[in-house]
Amino acid sequence: MYAIIETGGKQYKVSEGDVIDIEKLEGEAGTEVTFEKVIALSDGKMRAGEDAKGASVKGSIVAQGKGKKIIVYRFKAKSGYHKKKGHRQLFTRVKIDSISG
Repeated sequence: MYAIIETGGKQYKVSEGDVIDIEKLEGEAGTEVTFEKVIALSDGKMRAGEDAKGASVKGSIVAQGKGKKIIVYRFKAKSGYHKKKGHRQLFTRVKIDSISG
């Protein structure tokens, strides 16, 4: 059984027991989270859209963290302009506990 959920503007295919990294959610390790926006659900037969309404995915937060550093370098030729900036995206690691629907 698997589900396709949407969170943080992205879609994820999840099954029970999966550990996924998603955009940062509020909460500490051990906190329960529920994903209500289920796009599709497969439990032998595929259900999507209105058929998947009422389904939910429950998980628990494992950890909060920062991703790898990404270097943003801007440069314009012949004008001496250059700018270097770094960025680390925040993420939440979630373990999927159950899929219901």
